[in-house]
Amino acid sequence: MRSRFKWIFTLLLAFTMQFSFAQEKTITGTVTDASGPLPGVNVVVKGTTRGVQTGFDGGYSIKAKEGETLVFSFLGMSETTRTIGATNTVNVLMQDETNKLTEVVVTALGVGREKKSLGYGTQKVDGSEVSKLPSTNFVNNLSGKVAGLQVKTNNNLGGSTNVVIRGYKSINGNNQALFVIDGIPVDNSNTNSNNQLTGRQGYDYGNAASDINPNDIESINVLKGAAATALYGARAANGAIMITTKKGKLGQKGLGITFDSSVSVGTVDKSTFVKYQDQYGQGYFGSSPAFRTNFDINGDGINDSSVRTSDDASYGPMFNPSLLVYQWDSFMPESPNYRKATPWTAAKNGPIEFFDNPISNSNTISINGGSEKGTFAVSYTNLSATGLMPNSKQNKNSFIGNASYKLSDKWTATFMGNYITTKTLGRNGTGYNGNILSNFRQWWATNVDLKSQRDIYFATRKNYTWNANRPNNLSPAYWNNPYFERYESYQNDSRNRFLGNASLDYKVTSWLDIMGRVTVDTYSETQEERLANGSYGGNSFGIEQNNESSGYQKFVRDVSEFNYDLMFNFNKNLTEKLNLKGIAGINIRRRNTNSVLGSTSGGLYIPNFFSLNNSVNKVSPIETMSKVGVNGYYISASLGYDDFLFIDGTVRRDVSSTLPKGNNAYYYPSVSSSLVFSNLLNIDWLSLGKLRVGYAEVGNDAPFARILDTYTKPAPFSSPLFSVASTKNNLNLEPERTKSWEAGLEMQFFKRRAGFDVSVYKTNTVNQIVDLPASEATGYTRLYKNVGNIENRGIEATVNVSPIKNDNFKWDITANWSKNVNEVKELAPGIDNYQLGNFQGGVSINAAVGQPYGMIQGTDYVYLNGQRVIDPSTGKYQITSTNDNNLGTFIPDWNGGINNRFEYKNVSLSFLVDVQKGGKVFSLDRWYGEGTGLYTNTVGTNDLGNPIRNTIANGGGVILPGVLPDGTPNNVRLDTSNGLDGYFGYLGSASRDYVYDASYVKLREVTIGYTFPKKMLGNTIQDLYLGFSGNNLWIIDKNLPDADPESGLSSGNLQGYQSGVLPTTRNYAFNLKVKF
Repeated sequence: MRSRFKWIFTLLLAFTMQFSFAQEKTITGTVTDASGPLPGVNVVVKGTTRGVQTGFDGGYSIKAKEGETLVFSFLGMSETTRTIGATNTVNVLMQDETNKLTEVVVTALGVGREKKSLGYGTQKVDGSEVSKLPSTNFVNNLSGKVAGLQVKTNNNLGGSTNVVIRGYKSINGNNQALFVIDGIPVDNSNTNSNNQLTGRQGYDYGNAASDINPNDIESINVLKGAAATALYGARAANGAIMITTKKGKLGQKGLGITFDSSVSVGTVDKSTFVKYQDQYGQGYFGSSPAFRTNFDINGDGINDSSVRTSDDASYGPMFNPSLLVYQWDSFMPESPNYRKATPWTAAKNGPIEFFDNPISNSNTISINGGSEKGTFAVSYTNLSATGLMPNSKQNKNSFIGNASYKLSDKWTATFMGNYITTKTLGRNGTGYNGNILSNFRQWWATNVDLKSQRDIYFATRKNYTWNANRPNNLSPAYWNNPYFERYESYQNDSRNRFLGNASLDYKVTSWLDIMGRVTVDTYSETQEERLANGSYGGNSFGIEQNNESSGYQKFVRDVSEFNYDLMFNFNKNLTEKLNLKGIAGINIRRRNTNSVLGSTSGGLYIPNFFSLNNSVNKVSPIETMSKVGVNGYYISASLGYDDFLFIDGTVRRDVSSTLPKGNNAYYYPSVSSSLVFSNLLNIDWLSLGKLRVGYAEVGNDAPFARILDTYTKPAPFSSPLFSVASTKNNLNLEPERTKSWEAGLEMQFFKRRAGFDVSVYKTNTVNQIVDLPASEATGYTRLYKNVGNIENRGIEATVNVSPIKNDNFKWDITANWSKNVNEVKELAPGIDNYQLGNFQGGVSINAAVGQPYGMIQGTDYVYLNGQRVIDPSTGKYQITSTNDNNLGTFIPDWNGGINNRFEYKNVSLSFLVDVQKGGKVFSLDRWYGEGTGLYTNTVGTNDLGNPIRNTIANGGGVILPGVLPDGTPNNVRLDTSNGLDGYFGYLGSASRDYVYDASYVKLREVTIGYTFPKKMLGNTIQDLYLGFSGNNLWIIDKNLPDADPESGLSSGNLQGYQSGVLPTTRNYAFNLKVKF
C-alpha cells in the first residue's frame, strides 16, 4: 500500500512540476541605452501578440513562460532578444542603429506594419514637427517636409490649405488627400462658393481637417501611392495622411502629466505687399484736368480746388507740398480738417499700417497612464488667435480622450473621442468684390492716410470714405472706409465637431483575432455674413446676387459620417521562415449632409438689425439634403519569407449609392512586393537595402445626384412651378479609375549615418466623370459623361546624412525632392480643352489635351520674328483678339526641402529651407494696380529724361521696345499721361505680362531649444523644455513682385490666380513644455 502511494505521489509531483514549468510568470526589468532609461520600447513575446511598452523609467512588466523569447524593439535601435530562464528579472541594454530596420508605420485601415515589409512609398513625420508653432491649421506645418506632398497655404485666418499628393488626377473632381485620424476618415470639405473659388467675392471658411489639434498628434504617416491606399477604395484615390494621436503606455508607473504652452507673434513680410509710388496722387486723368473746381468747400462763395475723390486710382496730379487742396477729409463736419485745404503729398501712413500683428496662444494640459491591462490619455487644448486684419480672431477648444483595456485574455476594448469647438470672427473677404485687399492692391489713392480713415471711423462709426462720390454726396463711389467694413460688415462662424472611434477585439487563437469598430465624424457649423447699412451698393449680395447696400446671410450645415467595420486580422507562421499576415473585412459607410442657406432680399428693413426676418422683400431660402452610402468588402494578405522577401495583395469591392444599378459595384486590386536584400548580404556597412515595386487600381465614385434628372423649384408664386435643370445627368455613369505603378529603392549605410529613398511612379486616371458641353437642341447646356485620361509621372527622393555624431554633438541633414510631370492625355471626342474656371482679367484655368492640368489661358501679344508688334496709331502693343493662348500651368516643375538639425549636449537647433521651382500664377492685383498707377514701375523718367506721365507735348511718354507691322524698329511714342487711356495693366497690356513665375526659396522654419538636464529638475519634474521657433521668416528668392507665390484664393482645383491676397506674416513663437 505504501509502495503504491509512493508511485502515485511521484507521478503527481512530476505532473505538478510539469504544470509549474508551463505556467506563465511575471517578468520585470529595465531597458536602457547609452544615455539611460529608454521609454517607449516595444516588448513582445515572440510568436504571440502579448506585448507592452516600457514606461518613462525604462521599466516593464510582462507575463511569459520559461523557454519563450522576449523581443525588444525601438526605432533607431538594434532589435534585441532574450530567452526566459529561471530568473524573473531581465534587463536589456539596447544598441544604437543596426543593419535591421524595425520601424513600424500606420498603413491603410489603421493597421501597423513594419516599414521594411511595404512595397510602396510612405513617409513619416513626427508630431512635434507640426506643433512647434501654434497654428489654426496644422497642415500648413507639413510644407517642405514630405517628398511628393504639395502643401499650398494662404494667410487668411483659419483659411484653406491645398494638399495634393503626386499630382492632380481628377479633371473636376476631388484631388485632395484623404485624412484619417486613429482609423477615422475625416471630412476635409469646405463650403466656399463658386464665386469665392473663381475670385469674385466671398470668404474662405477653411478645410474641415484644420479642426485637428496638432498638440494631440503623435505621428503622421503619408501614404503616397495607390497600392498604399487601395484598401480605402474610392476615398483614397489621391493618397492618405494617417494621423496617430498620443496615447498612454502599457505598464506605465504612475501618471504622466504634461503642460505645453506656446505663444507666437507675427509681423508683415513687406516683400509680399505693395510698394506704392509716391509721386502722383488720386485721379484718373493725369494732370488735365487736375482737380475739381465746381464746389465751394470753405463757404466763401468761390469754387475751390478739390481732389476727385470718386476716382479710385493714383493717376492724378503730381505731388507738390506747396500746393494746398481740399481732400476727402475736408468734406465732413466731424473731421479736424473740415473745410481746410491740406498739402498735396503722399500719405505718411499707407495701407501697410492697416494690418495688426497677429498673436496666437496655445495651452495644453495632458494626462496619461497605464497598467498591465490598459492605458488612458486625456488632453485639453485651448488655442486663441488674432488675425492680420483688424477685428479678426479665432478661438478653438479641443478635448480628446484615448483609452484601451484588456477585459480578459480574449477581449480588448479601445475608445477614442475628440470634441472640438471653433469660433471665428472677422475672416477677410477674398477675391475682387468686398475685399479690402483688392482696394489696397488694385484701386487705391496714394495721398490717403490710413490713420485719418481710422480716426474718422472710430469718432463717428460712419462710412466716411476716401472714395466719396462728391463733396456734397459722401456715399462711397466704389470703396468703403476699410475700418467701417471691418467693424460693421463683419462675418462670424462656428463649428462644433465630434470625432469618435470605439472598437472591441476578440482573440480567437494565437494567430487570429476579430475586431468590430465604429467610427463617427459629425459636426454642425453656422456662418453669418453682414453688409451694414451705408455700404457701397455696387457689389452683389446674398442668394439673388443683387447689388444692395445692406443685407444679412446665414448658412447652417450638419454633416455626419459613420463607418462600421468588421475585421479579421491574422498573423500565422506557416513554417519557421514563412509568415502570412493580413486582414479581411467589411466596411459600411453612411454619410448625411443637411444645409440651409438664407439671405435677405432688398436690404434690411431696420438698419443694422441682422436677421432674416428683417428682410425688405420675401426671403427664399435654399435647403439641401444628401445621403450617401457605400458598402465595402476587402481582403489584404502579406506573405513574408525569412524576413527579406514580402509579397502583398489586396482586393476591395465597393457598392456605391451614387452610381446606377449595374455600374455601382466595382473592384480595386493591388499587388506589391519588397526585397530586403541587405538581410541576405549581411555587409557591415550596409544597414538597409530594399527594392520595392507595386501596382494598384483605385478610383472615385460619382458625386451626389448625378444619375437621375430632377426638377428645380423656382421661388414661390412664380411661373413655372417646376423647371428642368440645365445639366443632363447620366443613368449609365461608371466610377473613375486610377491605375498606378511604382518602384523604389531604399538604402542606408554605416549604421544609418547616410541613406536615401527613391521612388518612381506613373498613374493614369481614366473614365473621369465630367460635365461636357451639350448641343442646345437637346434642351440642355451640359451633360455628364465618363471621359478623359490624366497621366502623372514622377520621381521622389529623400536623403539623410549625419556628418557628425558623437557623445556631445550631432548634425543631421534630411532633404527631399520631387518632380511630377502631368499631362491631360485625352478628353472627349471632338473636345480638346475643358475650362475649369473663368476669372477676371481675361484668364481661365483649363485642362487641355497634350498640356499639364491647370493650364492658364489668356491674351498674348502679336509677334513678328519673335518681337512684339506695335500699333503705329497708338504706340501700344498689338494684342491677340482671343484669350485662348497658353500662358503656362500652375503645376510646379519640382519641389524640395532641406532640413538641418544640430544637437550640442542639451541644446538643439534646426532650420528648414523650402523650395519650389516653376509653376505660374496670374496676378489680378498687378493687372489692375498698374493700370491705376499704384506701383513703382508706373512712374520714372523716359529716354528724354522727363517723367513718363508727362504729356508728349511736355516730353513725356515712352517708346516701347518692338517693331512696327512692317518689321522696322518702333519709333512711335506712347502717351502715358492719362490713366484711362494708358499702357499699364488692364488698359493696354496682355494677360501674359501678369502671369509670373511662381518659384520661391523660403526659410520655412527655425527652431532653437534647450532641454534642461534631469539633475537640475529634482524628482517632481521629469522633463523641461524651452524653445523658440519661427516660420516664414525669410523669402530668400521669388519672382512674383509684392506678393507671396503661395498665396491663393482657397483649396481645390482652381489654383494659379491671385486677387486681393493678404501679405505673408513672419511668425515668432516661444514654447514651454513641462512633464511631471
